[in-house]
Amino acid sequence: MRTARWTAILAFAWFGGVVAAADNYPSRPIRLIVTFPPGGSADVMARAIQPHLEHELGQPVVIENRTGAGGVTGIEAVARSAPDGYTIGIGAAGALAVNLSLKEKMPYDPFTELAPISGLAKTPFLLAAAPNFAPDAVKDVIALAKRQPGAIAIGHGGNGTAMHLTAQLFAHMAGVAVTLVPYRGTGPATQDLVAGHIPLAITDVPTAVSLIQTKQIKVLAVTSRERFEAVPDLPTMEEAGLPGYESIGWFGFVAPAATPKEIIARLNAAIVTALKDPAMLERTRTLGAIPMPFSPAEFARYIRSEYEKWAAVVAQTGAKEP
Repeated sequence: MRTARWTAILAFAWFGGVVAAADNYPSRPIRLIVTFPPGGSADVMARAIQPHLEHELGQPVVIENRTGAGGVTGIEAVARSAPDGYTIGIGAAGALAVNLSLKEKMPYDPFTELAPISGLAKTPFLLAAAPNFAPDAVKDVIALAKRQPGAIAIGHGGNGTAMHLTAQLFAHMAGVAVTLVPYRGTGPATQDLVAGHIPLAITDVPTAVSLIQTKQIKVLAVTSRERFEAVPDLPTMEEAGLPGYESIGWFGFVAPAATPKEIIARLNAAIVTALKDPAMLERTRTLGAIPMPFSPAEFARYIRSEYEKWAAVVAQTGAKEP
């Protein structure tokens, strides 16, 4: 009886501490783990929303770029953090959905070890070329790849990312053999494209918009089903000769699974308010992205649907993580 009484007292004290912590949240700086390097779209969007979150939460939001394994390293760090709301992360399709189909074993289960908070933004990918790469259209790239199987390299944001499968899907639907070159995010891949170290890369609008405007890269197609407002002159992959092709990149906020619902709700309210702020809306539009102000439940359903979609692509293409 004495043991049971002490167990009950300790459980009550712990629960009371959690409630008190949730009531006072946040009372110190929040660490925001971004799973890709500076310069990529996830980092650009994180730094765009950072001051808005600090205003809404009344505390500093400190960005930490934790890269590796196509975003898995950073999201694993989030999953293993204390569930107190002071470590959250921005994950992309790769770490939250794609890798479940590509990897034999994941270091975490995104459906049981993470708590979705809200979406951040989505944007289509771009098939971009170095300025010195001769083909100026997708059909010319495909023709060259058929004449020289394996000779054309396509850089992407890392094995297990949506950019990886975007390149894989292109090769599969075009019926060509290409060499896929993984990078630690779209930023490094795009930088090598500008330097002419690789002929082609899968990038996205937030990463590449200024490079497009200054003609440091040339973009051959956008991967959305319809033309994208931020780059209206670009043909879609379907218009370029690959019927049914579509691939959209996205990012969202997650926390450790055991984070109290009250804290998740507080974070969600801050993120959604920030995403709907006129200045943030304009910044997002300028970057060529679309905001995703989801509820936690909506984001959970979205992640599940993305897992199912990309699992079908993995089955269709036979893609495997090297």
